[in-house]
Order: sequence, then structure tokens, then C-alpha cells
Amino acid sequence: MTAQSLPPAHRQLSLPADEQLHTVNARVVVARVAQIRAGLRAEAVAFARAEARRLSEELTGTAGVYVYEETFGTKDRLHFLIHLESLGSHYELVRRADESKQGQGPDEWNRLFTPGSVQETVLMPQFWGMYGTRVDGRLEKQSALYRGTGAAALPPAREQTSLPPDSILHSGNAGIVMLRRGQMASEFRSEARQFGRVVAESINKNLPGECSVFVYEEAFGQADQLHWLIHLKDIDTYMRLMELHVRDEEVREIYFRDWIPAEKGGGTWAGLFLDGTMSDVALTPLH
Repeated sequence: MTAQSLPPAHRQLSLPADEQLHTVNARVVVARVAQIRAGLRAEAVAFARAEARRLSEELTGTAGVYVYEETFGTKDRLHFLIHLESLGSHYELVRRADESKQGQGPDEWNRLFTPGSVQETVLMPQFWGMYGTRVDGRLEKQSALYRGTGAAALPPAREQTSLPPDSILHSGNAGIVMLRRGQMASEFRSEARQFGRVVAESINKNLPGECSVFVYEEAFGQADQLHWLIHLKDIDTYMRLMELHVRDEEVREIYFRDWIPAEKGGGTWAGLFLDGTMSDVALTPLH
């Protein structure tokens, strides 16, 4: 089976694709990871698929779940991307767990997965001015959250790009989803966020339909940790991404530009993040 023939994650569900929540239309993404106990892979995979399908169908429009495994990395480690319509949607997941039938809830998680291995990271789509950061005094005032007058709501990641929907890849239709994270230096937290967004959109505009990148902030975890979700059409697209950064002078200029202001000492993007904190993991939809 070739990389191109692996079914995308949206096929894990029976819902129409346009009714499913994913990384681009959800307002919150919870990344859950769990290590399967030795000898229980078949049962754990079946359980994961069934749970994702059950929750997505019971909570259509409120929550949606896809399941992945690491393309390269730790074997039998499952990743769940849980897409929520809002932070408050978390309560619906808790209620479903409390009401779960035998073979569905916490007891099965305890039986099938290694104790202590189930961990979650809450990701919120980044918007200009988030967490008290500055861009240019203008962009911060253009976000829906700034301009809104009613109850505050997080803008979905699709608002980070000007591309049309049919040119955007997300967790539901991508062949590979890469999770990249980096710890920002506190002194340069505003500049690092701006760099993250500019890099993401440069890829989106140069590789429409092949690679889509969106930026997220970590909530309830490590402060000032930036996350990129990089959606690839297939594994071969990784080489297209490398090619872009070698051959396109406009894209290359982004990395050699002085992102750190002269009054702070100057410097390229390399000074925006703490050494050794940038990491990637590639995920393939469970099939």
C-alpha cells in the first residue's frame, strides 16, 4: 500500500466530511496521546476507532475525534485529535465518559493503555494580540475577538489564511499531520508569534492543496509554547516543503530576516526560541 493510498482521517467516521470538525474549523484542539499495552494492539485499535466514531456521531457539531499513529517514532502509540467547537464543549466529553456503557469508558482506557501514558495538550488557534503580545498596533485590532461585542469566542484556524477552503488541508483530509512545537524566549514572545504566523502563511501560499500550516497556543500547560500543525497531502510532500525552503528566495528571506529589534540586540528567528525545544512528530491516520 503506497502513502498516497492511505485513507485520510475523515473516512474513520460515517458522517459527511462537511459535517465533521477538524483542525481548521474547530476552535479548540485537544491532542491526546496513549501508549498501548503490550499484546493488546488489536483490541486497543478497535476501541480507539469505536470511541472516536461514537463521540463524533453523538456530539456532531460539538466535538469530533480522529485517531492517528506515529509515522516514525514510538510504535503502538496512538494519538487522538479531539476537535471542539468551544472550550465549554469539554463538559460534553466529561458527561459522555460518566454515562459510558461497559466496554466504552475509563475502565477500558485503564485496561488497554499503559498507566501514566495518557496525556493531553490543549491547543487554541493563535490570533493576533493573544496573551498580551504586540504586532504593529493594527493587526491586533482586526481579530474577531477584539472586534466582537458579545460573549468571547476563539476564532478557528481558518481565519489565519486567505486561501479558499478547497486549497486547505486539515486533520480530516491530510495524509500526514506533523505536530511541531517550540518554547519561545520570554523576551521575544511577540516577535516569535509573528514569525510563526508569517512562516505558516508563506507555506500555505506557495503549496496550496499540498501543505497547510496553522499556528496554535498551548492552554493549561507550558506558557509561551508555540505549536504548528503541518498538514501534508502525503509523505512525499515533505520533500516539496524542503525544496521550497531551498529554492524560493522570498521564503528563504524570512529565515534570514532580523526578527529581533535592534534595541533588543538584533538577530534572526534562531534567537526567538530556546535551544533544544523545537521538536516534531509525524502522524498517519489510523487505518
